[in-house]
Amino acid sequence: MSVESEVDLPGEALLPGTLPEALRAELVAFRRDLHMHPELGNQEFRTTAAIKERLERAGLQPRVLAVGTGLVCDIGNWDDGLPALALRADIDALPIPDAKTECPYRSTVPDRAHACGHDVHTTVVLGAGLVLADLHRKGLLPRPVRLIFQPAEEVLPGGAADAIDCGVLEGVGRIVAVHCDPRVDAGRIGIREGAITSACDRLEIALDGPGGHTARPHLTTDLVTAVARVVTDVPALVARRVDTRSGLAVTWGRIESGHAPNVIPQHAELSGTVRCLDLAAWRQAPDIVVAAIDEVANLHRAKSEINYVRGVPPVVNDPDVTELLRDAMIARRGPASVEGTEQSLGGEDFSWYLEHVPGAMARLGVRPPGERTVRDLHQGDFDVDEHAITVGVELFTAAALIDL
Repeated sequence: MSVESEVDLPGEALLPGTLPEALRAELVAFRRDLHMHPELGNQEFRTTAAIKERLERAGLQPRVLAVGTGLVCDIGNWDDGLPALALRADIDALPIPDAKTECPYRSTVPDRAHACGHDVHTTVVLGAGLVLADLHRKGLLPRPVRLIFQPAEEVLPGGAADAIDCGVLEGVGRIVAVHCDPRVDAGRIGIREGAITSACDRLEIALDGPGGHTARPHLTTDLVTAVARVVTDVPALVARRVDTRSGLAVTWGRIESGHAPNVIPQHAELSGTVRCLDLAAWRQAPDIVVAAIDEVANLHRAKSEINYVRGVPPVVNDPDVTELLRDAMIARRGPASVEGTEQSLGGEDFSWYLEHVPGAMARLGVRPPGERTVRDLHQGDFDVDEHAITVGVELFTAAALIDL
């Protein structure tokens, strides 16, 4: 039973594989070490080495992916031909500073931080793997399990595609993952059948024209006006060319043009994201968005150069695997530990795995208890370790035991 719970948990006595206290403490320390040493996508060499060393110490045989970072590790009896359950973690950090001030395990790397919870995801899969390896040695693991520690989730179109090319899905029948969510209470998970994240693409545009004096805009391409019209008109056009229920939206994050108040510039740049809730609409999005940009640019006599960077499709949770996660959590912690969750507009490259095998992602609760706020979590006043790591390990071990 978890240290934060003071009641008997339904099903706990029926399922082996609870998290031992000594391992719990070790995992907390492991996660905090990762938090202090964040690494960007495809640069996770220290992180990869730390995971590999711990798995090997447990008698397992992890394999570093051919891309140079990330690992895959198999547990159980693969000779029976049963499809494996894969547990996936992303291991990279973000290129942002750590905002925590009074926290002993804040990032030691300038402008690098595990602000998206990948250190937690990694520790959860590692912990589940260690528990499941012990169950296998005792003859209690009913089917093989594969641990996938994936690099470069934060790099479009995501490191999942490289991991798949390395063969991590060979022999896998189902795949599951978690993602930290401060909107879900610590000690609980949020689940949703169907799409749980959105698609996310990147859009970069350059507009060019002859430029001129602001006293004579009729003799030139009024490029600033052209940029302004692209910013306002393109999202409106796109929204009217797909079913509004698809949630296809263009949102801008950067505009640059001009250097003087009386000079019409010759060049402008803008960039943003394209997000979409619906998989079918996402497949049409590049053609729709590019056509809308060209129409508006041509109307204002501006030449456009468009770089549409394909990102990730929505994560669409399979109904059966979603039910598996629900059953696993209820078996460990009871019905009150599971809640429904809304579809997020955030992107996640876990979706690429679901193009090949059925799977589901759960939201791992990290909302601080009591009167504390999410800001407290960011400042290090609340330890996510004891709640999120414990719950994640319990969820994954139970899923591996009941995935029949």
